[in-house]
Amino acid sequence: MADLFADELPPSRPEPVREDAPLADRLRPANLGEVIGQDHLTGPEGAIGRMVAAGRLSSMILWGPPGTGKTTIARLLADSVGMRFESVSAVFSGVADLKKAFAAADKAADAGQRTLLFVDEIHRFNRAQQDGFLPFVERGTVTLVGATTENPSFALNAALLSRAQVLILQRLDREALGQLLTRAEELEGPLPLTGPARDALVASADGDGRFLLNQAETLYNARLDAPLDPAALGAFLQRRVAVYDKDREGHYNLISALHKAVRGSDVQASLYYLARMLTAGEEPRFLARRLVRMAVEDIGMADPQALVQCMAAKDAYEFLGSPEGELALVQSCIYLATAPKSNAAYKAMKASFRNAKETGSLMPPQNILNAPTKLMKEIGYGVGYTYDHNAEEGFSGDDYWPEEMDAQTYYEPVDRGFEREVKKRLDYWDKLRRDRKAV
Repeated sequence: MADLFADELPPSRPEPVREDAPLADRLRPANLGEVIGQDHLTGPEGAIGRMVAAGRLSSMILWGPPGTGKTTIARLLADSVGMRFESVSAVFSGVADLKKAFAAADKAADAGQRTLLFVDEIHRFNRAQQDGFLPFVERGTVTLVGATTENPSFALNAALLSRAQVLILQRLDREALGQLLTRAEELEGPLPLTGPARDALVASADGDGRFLLNQAETLYNARLDAPLDPAALGAFLQRRVAVYDKDREGHYNLISALHKAVRGSDVQASLYYLARMLTAGEEPRFLARRLVRMAVEDIGMADPQALVQCMAAKDAYEFLGSPEGELALVQSCIYLATAPKSNAAYKAMKASFRNAKETGSLMPPQNILNAPTKLMKEIGYGVGYTYDHNAEEGFSGDDYWPEEMDAQTYYEPVDRGFEREVKKRLDYWDKLRRDRKAV
């Protein structure tokens, strides 16, 4: 990291963009109002918009997918409130670089200049390195702005999270990506694409604005003689581009077909639609999430291992990446399609949630309430509770429903797979409950 403080400490400003810089750099917003797709944060009512209006920034973690503007927002934040901008990357920086950044921030503070320290890929710093930020953030030496694509709850120390506000950036939708291409065309001229090919290019970016602009720059540099259609675009970019219309109907049609083929236990059709989406450039993590949903919605307790298999496939993909990790998604798809099916848990969730909303705040019966205070004991909390482990057969048969409400039945297992065994257990407990009441 270069020493920015040889003689004096002027506020940092973004360097002028060269004419031969990459298209994505030349299109970087000059102010927060030009940032696309993150109005919920940068708009007047957003957290960032309010902080800038007040002229004071809090430390924050910008969490979002690649290519959504995290670095751009950090740079513009510093400029918006007159702070000097210092940047480190957890990929390329170590302890020595951090110490140098903190020393420079201390020196700037002595000169009356506040520092915004931007830490890209902050989740890549280990726990000890993350702890190193704490004293400098606490005493205001730096305002920390970290950027991460990983869930901060898992990737960052609790102590660091307690001192920073987590702000979630959204993946760029079709409209936002279209605005980016429009800006590119205003600068470079029309893209050499037919309308459907332009829509396909937007769809292939999967919310990543930087990727989209890099692809557009490749097209400009090629100086093509005639516009490309979707098939020619896919061949030119050496990337199969799905022919999705501007509403991405093709995307939703294929994921619907995959889900229904799995639900219908047609393993061959399931593999076909999974392959269609993967070869069209669909984001594998999206497919992993959908497979997890199928495991809990359409298989559930008929085979509880289905969820385990899908989560393992997700982890395997994250560990291996593409293309090797895609085999794990294929394996989990095969498991789901061949597993026994049940939506009993899904139906139970729907019914219990609906009932919970309808019944409001009914109190549970007093005998199953804890009594941590003397008053609660005096008014009967916990009186008459039967500890099931001390009851015959480990089952008391007590009534756990609110007094104003009849017992309900939400979960009704099917006679397939593991739920066949679950049904036997429920029947056994129901019989014991009836026998207890008959005594």
